[in-house]
Formats: sequence, structure tokens, C-alpha cells
Amino acid sequence: MKNIVVILCVAACLGMSVACTDDDSFSTSPSNMLTFSTDTVSLDTVFSTVPTTTRTMWVYNRSGDGIRCTNVRLANGNQTGFRVNVDGEYLSPTAGYQVQNVEIRKGDSIRVFVELTSPTNGADGPQLLEDELVFLLESGVEQRINLNAHTWDATMLRNVVVHGDSTIDSRERPVVIYGGLTVDSMATLRIEPGTTLYFHGDAGLDVYGRFVAEGTAEENITLRGDRLDWMFDYLPYDMVSGQWQGVRFRSSSYDNVLAFTDIHGTFDGVVCDSSDVDVTKLTMSNSTVHNCQGYGLKAVNSKVDVSNSQITNTLQNCVAVFGGDVMLKHCTIAQFYPFDSNRGAALMYTNHLDGVSLPLIRMECVNSIVTGYGEDMVMADNLDNEGSVAFNYRFVNSLLRTVKTEDDENVVGIIWEDVTAEDVDTSAIMGEENFRLVDIDMQRYDFHLDSLSYAIGAADRNSSLPYDRDGRQRDDEPDMGCYEFFKDE
Repeated sequence: MKNIVVILCVAACLGMSVACTDDDSFSTSPSNMLTFSTDTVSLDTVFSTVPTTTRTMWVYNRSGDGIRCTNVRLANGNQTGFRVNVDGEYLSPTAGYQVQNVEIRKGDSIRVFVELTSPTNGADGPQLLEDELVFLLESGVEQRINLNAHTWDATMLRNVVVHGDSTIDSRERPVVIYGGLTVDSMATLRIEPGTTLYFHGDAGLDVYGRFVAEGTAEENITLRGDRLDWMFDYLPYDMVSGQWQGVRFRSSSYDNVLAFTDIHGTFDGVVCDSSDVDVTKLTMSNSTVHNCQGYGLKAVNSKVDVSNSQITNTLQNCVAVFGGDVMLKHCTIAQFYPFDSNRGAALMYTNHLDGVSLPLIRMECVNSIVTGYGEDMVMADNLDNEGSVAFNYRFVNSLLRTVKTEDDENVVGIIWEDVTAEDVDTSAIMGEENFRLVDIDMQRYDFHLDSLSYAIGAADRNSSLPYDRDGRQRDDEPDMGCYEFFKDE
């Protein structure tokens, strides 16, 4: 019996050995080839000399036999700046940007990681940069994967403090800001029309002096994050909130101007610190603040004038007024923030902050749209109902998504989106239906008016502005919000 057991054990071991030998065999047949998860690894558009994020791909062996790569190499060596790791092996300079004897057993796979730090290209605009990852099989067959990116030479600014009057014009070459851009209390920084400033994640604009960004209808100014790549196939990082720190006007800062300026993808969009309410702190016209991980516009005890502007999609309130003197005229304030269901209101106004009284001298909303997903998108918070702390507000000819109020002389000519009312018309055009496009799944938005919106032709003509956000002339029956509706669009 003992001998039979030994024989069976030996037979089993021999069988296992044969099986392992079969599994470990490697083919040199040209017909046995690798399969790739993609034939191209693209790193989108990147700034020259700035390291990219990592992209990955898979290499599969579905040939039915083992495949050995004599080497895997970068075709152009160190000329392009691509960095590659193959199955845990870095294609290093000391190894000649290649790795030897890469084995992929049948039914198995390996992973490839690709990054890029491109050299400057000395040209205007993004330039195509390419390389190839070459798999030389033991059979002599070569298989290639294209690596590419569009690289863009940029001016890099790091922790810049503007001490004297200065101007930035980036129409010829983009400006990328790391660490922050600070305007000293005695300085004015002007931004030329058509300029785009790209802010890294740690950077924002901090203004102690004066900031003037005056674009035109044809050449808007853009303040945005510096990520040019994509989070998902359908979602570029430029459409993701929290990519940079935003704009902050400090207490010493007055007479700031934002005109035809687009600010998006920030933490807080625009913050105005407490200051002298007799002096205008910010005039904002024909501008956009969109997709913020904090507030859109936060005004603390400041004098702020906002007209023909879109302030939309923020985690906190789109517009938050803490005391002061704030005018909102022909504004579209819409709260459809896609990344958190616990989003704030579209408009909030109050006369206190952190236990400190802040008289609300004026909060006036004229010819504007204030709406969103929630039942009530207008929030008021009065610290003292007896009137010892000023709480002055007025709504004129505006579309409001809030509970309808009766007998309030400060609320005139309102189109109500009161979804809590017992007699609410469920077929009425409300919320996102006012606009051309609100797609929370794909994060695509267009806040121009839909043809069915009740805001069309409903603005007060006497207080209307002659042009809309896009610089187009309003007609004789102007529309609420920052965009005029045109039938031929």
C-alpha cells in the first residue's frame, strides 16, 4: 500500500511538472501577437515643462501561448519627454529607455504607465508631440503604441506680488500661475481683453490694491484652472469645481472692475471682504462666475454693483450678501450644482455674520432670475426684527423660485416659482426648464433662455439695461436675466 501511495504521488508531481512546462512555453510564431487596450495613449493638451498626470493601458496575451518581448522601448529615446513604466519596470535613461525580456504568459496581462514632461517647442499655440512605445516580440514582430500630446509653451509665474501698476496680456502666450498672484495695496493690475490666466490648484488672485479686468464682447477675459486634461472621457477638468482658489478683494481694495470676464472652476469665485460701504468695492458687468466649490459671489459689508452677469452652480450659495450695499440687475442666478445634493441657495442675504451685526443698507434685485433645484432658492435672515439693524431689500420684476409672499411692498412684479403652493401648475415652465440646457449627468449647461421661459419679455423696461451679457442689444420688451432671447437662435 505504501508503494502505491508513493507511485501516485510521483505520478501527480510528474503531471504537475508537465502542466507547468506547458504553461511556461513561449511561442516564436509570428502569428502569436499581443492585444492592447488602446492603440493610442493621448495626454491631451499640456503646458511645456510641466509634468502631466499618469495615463495607463493594458497589454493582453490572448494568443493561446506565452509571448516574450525581446525588448520594449521608446522609439525616440529621450527626445520627447515621455516616461514609461512597463509591468513595474521603468524605461530609464541608464537602460537606454528600454526594458529587456518582458514575459506575458498566455491568458495574462501587464500594465503600462505613461507620463510626459515635454520640452519647450518655441512655437505659437499647442504643437503635436509624438513618440511610439515599441514591443519587439521574440518572433521578430514589432507592435507599436502611439504616444501623443499637444504641448503649449507658457509663461510661468510663481508667487508673484505686483508692487506697481502693471498689465498682463496673454494673447500670444498663456500665463500659468503657481502659488498665487497678489496685488499690493498701492498697485493696480490690469488684464487685457482676450487674456486667459491659468491658475494652479494652490493659486488664486489676492487683491489688496486694485484689479481691473475689462474684456469685450468679442474678447472675454478668462480666469480658470490650469488642468487641460480630462477627468473622464466626457468630463474635462475645466468643468470640475475646486481647480483653483478664486478671487479675493481684501478690505483695503476698492474700485475693482470685472467686465466681460469668465471665472469658473474655483473654490470661492469672488469674495469681497468687509470695507467702507460708501465706496464701491466691485463693479461686475457682463461676466460669469460658474461652478464653484464654495461661494459664487460672497460680499461682506461691501458696496457691490452686479449687472448682466451669470452666477451659477456653487456648493455654497451662488450669491451671499452679508450686510452692505449690493445691486443685482439683469442677473441670472441659478443653483444646479452637480457634485453635491447638499448645495446652498441661489441667493442669500442677511444683516449679520458670525454674531456680528452688519447693516444691510440695500440688497436690490431687478430684472433678474433666481432659481435652482431646491424648493426655495431665496433665503433671507434678519438678525433683529425690531429694526435696530438695517435690513433693506427689494425685488423688482424678477423670476424667483421661493415661497410667494403677500402684501410686501418690497416685492414688485414677481414671477413666482412657488413649488410648495397648493395650486401650483405642474405643467408650468420652472427651474431648469427656463434654460437651453441643464444636464446634471453630463455637467453641460447653457443658461441662455429657452423659448418657453416666462422670463421672456417680463423685465421692467424703465430699469432695463440696453445690452445683455453677450453684448447684444435688448429689444423693446426686454427679458429677465442676463441673456436676451432671440427667436432666430
